[in-house]
Amino acid sequence: MTVVRGRKRAARQRADQNLGLRLLVALVATFGVGVPVTLLALLLRAKWGPLIRLDTSVANALHSLAVRDHWLVSVLKVASTVFDPTVFRVVVTGLAVWLLVIGRRRLALWTLITIWGAALLGWGLKVVVNRARPDLVDAVATAPGRSFPSGHALNSVVGCGVLLLVLSPLLSRAWRLVARVAAVLVVLLVGFARVGLGVHYLTDVVAGWTIGAAWLAVTAAVFEAWRRDVGLRPAVHELEAEPEIAEGVPEPRTG
Repeated sequence: MTVVRGRKRAARQRADQNLGLRLLVALVATFGVGVPVTLLALLLRAKWGPLIRLDTSVANALHSLAVRDHWLVSVLKVASTVFDPTVFRVVVTGLAVWLLVIGRRRLALWTLITIWGAALLGWGLKVVVNRARPDLVDAVATAPGRSFPSGHALNSVVGCGVLLLVLSPLLSRAWRLVARVAAVLVVLLVGFARVGLGVHYLTDVVAGWTIGAAWLAVTAAVFEAWRRDVGLRPAVHELEAEPEIAEGVPEPRTG
């Protein structure tokens, strides 16, 4: 019996070690998030005509609307401020602290790496692509830094996704539906706000959404692999990271 327990403990220790390694590999892999975003970045660097014309036409159309409707600008600025990447990072970091307090240290680790890894991804890709922001006459808003990808779009996907995956087990079925709809609306609003304010092109936002979704999916898959390694039931397909959080079941011990 002692031998069996020892083997289980050793297996869980290996699973913990693999969790950190897999998350690091996931970060590196997502930098080359796939052919679509990589191709998009290359086309933008090459100033491919059709893509530039699409971005320019959308930017000009929304800018014309913003210049005429000052109330819309005010709404979009509020949305950009409320759902700023820093806000998501602070909220999700606070969530991770709470998870540590209640003894969900591995879920807290996943939460922190996912949200701060997204920040690193956004920064790294901005440096690599080095795209200037839109230069519009009578601009209604400005923003520092480079344009591709949209940090607001990327972090809204990751931030909303982490909050949903972690907190869904604590919600009733009806409130889960409300939360999921609200998350989708927030992501769409943030994307529209960044283009509507003239601080990003359409392709910046689409790339941010794509990269954010890919990074969230990869890290969730890594966490799910850890769950399988320690004998826990599958959960990510239910849009939950750790159902046990609502059941009062302690996480597996490795010490």
